[in-house]
Amino acid sequence: MASMPKCPLPTLQNLRCDYWSHFKLPLATTNLLSIYGFAYSGHFMVEKYRPQTLNDLISHQDILSTIQKFINEDRLPHLLLYGPPGTGKTSTILACAKQLYKDKEFGSMVLELNASDDRGIDIVRGPILSFASTRTIFKKGFKLVILDEADAMTQDAQNALRRVIEKFTENTRFCLICNYLSKIIPALQSRCTRFRFGPLTPELMVPRLEHVVEEEKVDISEDGMKALVTLSSGDMRRALNILQSTNMAFGKVTEETVYTCTGHPLKSDIANILDWMLNRDFTTAYRNITELKTLKGLALHDILTEIHLFVHRVDFPSSVRIHLLTKMADIEDGGFTMLARLASSDWPASQSAGITGTGFLLAPTRRSS
Repeated sequence: MASMPKCPLPTLQNLRCDYWSHFKLPLATTNLLSIYGFAYSGHFMVEKYRPQTLNDLISHQDILSTIQKFINEDRLPHLLLYGPPGTGKTSTILACAKQLYKDKEFGSMVLELNASDDRGIDIVRGPILSFASTRTIFKKGFKLVILDEADAMTQDAQNALRRVIEKFTENTRFCLICNYLSKIIPALQSRCTRFRFGPLTPELMVPRLEHVVEEEKVDISEDGMKALVTLSSGDMRRALNILQSTNMAFGKVTEETVYTCTGHPLKSDIANILDWMLNRDFTTAYRNITELKTLKGLALHDILTEIHLFVHRVDFPSSVRIHLLTKMADIEDGGFTMLARLASSDWPASQSAGITGTGFLLAPTRRSS
């Protein structure tokens, strides 16, 4: 029986794409294996650089100063932290918990539940009620219940939680964390002090990313940093995940590698698509866009989003800009039956026809302008 060919065992040093190229795998598979191989080593930038104290947090200083004052005066109320992901909500309350409790007390004084846990009424009547209703013998003060992604809780669970909060306020403080405030029932909102965490600004994100880059010795270009900030849209968690994935997949973080790693269309691709839509006949534009989508695996939603931003930067006549935005809205939201069917179809060819038709329908407007 023929012996299996020997190959080197993966280490942190050879875990990049050159190791996986030994197996003659496609580039996309190679990149994924590199990323997940690195993840398996237990090194996640998101967790490694998570702020440990309130002073480590880089934004929302007005909120942090208010919460710090609550803690100093021992008047911490029930909290409701809401806003888009990656803006520091969970890090803020975990930093508060570490300030309130010592390491050996943390397990008995803090109950943290997230989206991986059951969100029905049983979780409120069971673990949450049991935790909130008991006191600790050797520790004075209140316990802390952290309900991450509370907007995933059912209506019945939220109504049951309302009663638990009322009954055990003296013994327990609750912190609800969510992305969408509208999904939290008014009765819960009224029992909490609300703080909104907005997206982080580039001025706040760049210094923190530069710190991580320096610590991890990442080879990154200036346009790569701009691409990270642009694609993350104020989400620090997403920025760090993209940075780690791109670094492990390509070894160098540039604008092109960042966009390639995330599967996002490059600015040059969007410029080409818009040029084909406006200046070529339907058949040529349709063929070019279809080939580009197939070659790079681009999604119609990403193309529409980028074209929308691109249209605002180009010096179009007002009538042309309005016409373009209207037709793209028809494709994305389904305003017209035909275009909606094209946009929602699973067939890439139909999607290409829909986006190409946007520019083709603009032809009479271009001629008139």
